[in-house]
Amino acid sequence: MLVALLFSTSLKLMEKSLFVMLPFFHLLFLSQFLSIKAINYLNQGDSLSVEEPSNVLKSPSGTFTCGFYEISPNTFTFSIWFSKSVNHTVVWTANHAEPVYGLKSMIKFSKDGDLVLNGYDGYVVWATNSSSQGGYRSEILDSGNLVIKNHSNNIIWQSFYYPTDTLLPNQPITLSAKLVSSRTPFSSHYYKFYFDDNYVLSLRYENPDISTIYWPDPEKNLWENDRISFSSIRNASFNENGLFTSSDGFSFKASDLGSQIWRRLTLDPDGNLRLYSLNESDGSWSVSWIAVPQHCRVHGFCGRNGICIYAPNATCTCPPGYKMKDLSNWRKGCSRIFDIDNTKNPKQVWFARLRYTDYWGSNMQFTKNIDHNQCKNICMSYPSCKGVEFRNWGSYIGDCYLKNHLFNGKFRQGFQGDFYLKLPRSIKASELAIPKVQTPICNNTDIDFIIYPQQRRSKGRTPWAYLYWFLLALFVIEVFFISFGCWFTFRKEKSPFEKEGYKLVSSQFRRYTYKELEVATNKFKDVIGRGGSGVVYKGVLRDGRVAAVKKLEEINQGGEEFQAELSVIRQIYHRNLVRIWGFCSEKSHRILVSEYVQNGSLDKALFGTGTANLFLGWKQRYHIAIGVAKGLAYLHHECSEWVVHCDVKPENILVDEDFEPKITDFGLAKLLHRSRGNSMLSHIRGTRGYIAPEWASNLPISTKVDVYSYGVLLLELVMGVRVSDWLIDMEDGLDTVMRSLVMRLKGIFVDDQPQDIIEFVDPRLKGELNLLQVIACIKLAASCLEDECSKRPSMDLVLQTLVSYDVGVNSKRHT
Repeated sequence: MLVALLFSTSLKLMEKSLFVMLPFFHLLFLSQFLSIKAINYLNQGDSLSVEEPSNVLKSPSGTFTCGFYEISPNTFTFSIWFSKSVNHTVVWTANHAEPVYGLKSMIKFSKDGDLVLNGYDGYVVWATNSSSQGGYRSEILDSGNLVIKNHSNNIIWQSFYYPTDTLLPNQPITLSAKLVSSRTPFSSHYYKFYFDDNYVLSLRYENPDISTIYWPDPEKNLWENDRISFSSIRNASFNENGLFTSSDGFSFKASDLGSQIWRRLTLDPDGNLRLYSLNESDGSWSVSWIAVPQHCRVHGFCGRNGICIYAPNATCTCPPGYKMKDLSNWRKGCSRIFDIDNTKNPKQVWFARLRYTDYWGSNMQFTKNIDHNQCKNICMSYPSCKGVEFRNWGSYIGDCYLKNHLFNGKFRQGFQGDFYLKLPRSIKASELAIPKVQTPICNNTDIDFIIYPQQRRSKGRTPWAYLYWFLLALFVIEVFFISFGCWFTFRKEKSPFEKEGYKLVSSQFRRYTYKELEVATNKFKDVIGRGGSGVVYKGVLRDGRVAAVKKLEEINQGGEEFQAELSVIRQIYHRNLVRIWGFCSEKSHRILVSEYVQNGSLDKALFGTGTANLFLGWKQRYHIAIGVAKGLAYLHHECSEWVVHCDVKPENILVDEDFEPKITDFGLAKLLHRSRGNSMLSHIRGTRGYIAPEWASNLPISTKVDVYSYGVLLLELVMGVRVSDWLIDMEDGLDTVMRSLVMRLKGIFVDDQPQDIIEFVDPRLKGELNLLQVIACIKLAASCLEDECSKRPSMDLVLQTLVSYDVGVNSKRHT
């Protein structure tokens, strides 16, 4: 009875408390509502901050929103999106190639009338460059067009003239305006929608290996495709009713033709161009027109060597003798499982027949009116011939197409021809009527519509039942807070170790105590490396793993701030980056624990300062160049929170037992210089000989400082010595001599004297190298070492260039 009486009394008190607290809840809701800072325009001096997601621009009708769009944790783009669509579909992006960090980044309408996007350290990521035209106000119109107007209310700049992957009604595509597909983890940005050199609206697949048009149908001429070439203008758009017209004679209508429907024309990551219509009631999109109904006709869909097949939807498979290159991404195609040398001996070669299979393009030779045996014999005489396509027009006679590359493969039932794939006899495979279909691990080729089940209303509970459950919950919360207050007031002080404990940051990233690392390193006795950021010791952890333990110097952050910075590093994982296992943050100790790499740093192997038996041949050096480029490209372009290394050099590149390079010390720029001022990269960081000119010139620092350092590294991989040591004459200063060297390298190619390159090649290689790869490395190095950072290529482009010279190339002896 006493318990019941107490409970009843408590309920009455809670009811009174509830009515007392209701005004507080109303005030709290009102404060949240007032915190929304959606505005219609920016005046000179106004700005939007990435740290305030609700601080956005709205079109007058509210259809479009412009602001910072989150693409991953702490990574944002300045974009325009549909306000009421599912997932807020983006229609335009200013900085799709260079996202900004989620702290301190902002878009500002300057007093000069220029809309400027600044990164976290203040450097300019993107700008409209409209300051000379008297910009007065920036706003987003109901059409989805972001504009800048002058005092006369005339538009002097507009986003409609700079589309990304989407067109909106009445937005034109012109000579200079084209659509480029957005990049996702399982697709590429190799697709373009534009006016070609014949003034014809086209879809093109373009990567470093190949460039082909796949729409309109390349097997038909312009007249058969109902197109007109060399029109006096190049302009195309669609109106509010869904009617698209183009100056080359092409037009189409939306299947739901009519007004009062919002539409967008988007070049999707899978390479297909689709017109979408918005259902405003639920925010979903439906396809109302598609450029390529048979998706296997989209070039590059299955990557190099792959074959597209319908089973029943478009999917990919590999031909005999090939396997999927990347199990998570069909765009990377198939790689051969045999040595290319085995196909050079005619006696050791046979041809696998792939029925109804067509590899479009890449024809190295064409012969009419021969039989398929003669066609195969011609291919046998060319080592670079990968196979033949034989189109049979009747009897046994047909047309023969020799292929030096296998792109755009597709199986077409009823296709009047077969493909004969050149294979070594070591590959045992029967002649296949239809290639075996493999189900893609990640199928991003079709548009998926997710239908969420409706929530069912609970039965048998009255509103009063919900009220009493709510009151009970409040009672429990009150008891909890009272108990917590008593514990907090009367708790005993515990040791730092008991407070922190063994906090797991992730399944692969943990906190170590200083005592643990002292035991693991035998009191920090075995030194394996020294650098500007600290000393590295070898240690053995309790679980038996061999680790590299680095004591960081010049770290002034507190423990919590240090751990916050490590939240960036712990999310980074790539095969060409050293894996960080954990950290120690006790008192003044700041220590990183990472994997131990057996062969040590690259400088020991490359410059002869390490093990005498470890010498890098050209094949290994080129592999290292590609691996380092992959690691840097990941940090710059793919990592959810992009990182500038700031100290790329051989000492910070480790080589494992398989000569796979692993970059270390990434992310330390943030840890080492936070205490030097507000600008995280304001203090010169790096090593003499590898430092980009913008450090000394006090210019904004971007990822291009790593590109410069990588250019020096490329030269050193070719030469086998430090560039700074090789440039003996230092009277004019290292920077001046380096500029002279770059001019000299450029002069070699301008004067067409590639034989002069030999003087730059490491004599220890004794001519065992691939000359084309050497030339590619030196050309890339010269472009990476440009004084102006804007002229240097991105690491993404550097990587693509290196890989293009690596695929299918054998090491050759230079004579």
